[in-house]
Amino acid sequence: MADSTLEGRTALITGSTSGIGLGMAQALAAAGANIILNGLGDGDEIEALRAEIADQYGVEVIYDGANMLEATEITTMVGSAVERFGAVDILVNNAGIQYVSAIDEFPADRWQAIININLVSNFHTIKAALPAMKKQNWGRIINLASAHGLVASPYKSAYVAAKHGVVGLTKTVALEIAEQQITCNAICPGYVRTPLVEGQISDQMKAHNMSREQVINDIFLVAQPSKRFVEVEELGQVAVFLCSPGASSINGISLPVEGGWIAK
Repeated sequence: MADSTLEGRTALITGSTSGIGLGMAQALAAAGANIILNGLGDGDEIEALRAEIADQYGVEVIYDGANMLEATEITTMVGSAVERFGAVDILVNNAGIQYVSAIDEFPADRWQAIININLVSNFHTIKAALPAMKKQNWGRIINLASAHGLVASPYKSAYVAAKHGVVGLTKTVALEIAEQQITCNAICPGYVRTPLVEGQISDQMKAHNMSREQVINDIFLVAQPSKRFVEVEELGQVAVFLCSPGASSINGISLPVEGGWIAK
């Protein structure tokens, strides 16, 4: 069963059928929040996941398959959630994709898809969720940026550009709602062991003709002084904290959770 930290609240987490988003959903459910899952996957597997979270934490869990590339679907998803629960009290913008390539060889369609899913979808969810948050004078917006929202790496031009944009969007929204009981913050993880990162490891192995162990140690964790991947569960607990009363005056920050990467 859930504790009561966020009892009565409802959280929408984009890209939450696996990886970081799923960890966020589970942590928020454990704190008592109702959950709206969103993301890709097999329908039966998603339904089993939905039922498991609902049963384990004793909260209401629904699934919405809105495509993060489609503004109308995003707006409809948020509107349906507001109609059902009264508001999206907690909005976690987590949906993201990645592609690694030199910029002069970067496919234009891949660039646009990364910008649209990793950045533009955040605009649409925030725009749709804010009116109900303002009406009730409470809300928490958490944008999953990245260490790459604060520093760059080669061959990730679209991802770095999108995540820097998320950091800028976070600051702007925070200033606009600063006088209300609404906050907007970004979490900036380093490398987390997720399906997205597993895909990046495979891409780097091919690009550099390196073993898996070499890629992990020499390309990924070389930037992370902790020399370990960030755990999904850690990020979930950070999200719960940002929704707690103790974080009421934390607004507009980009919080690195990356084992010391940015400290260098």
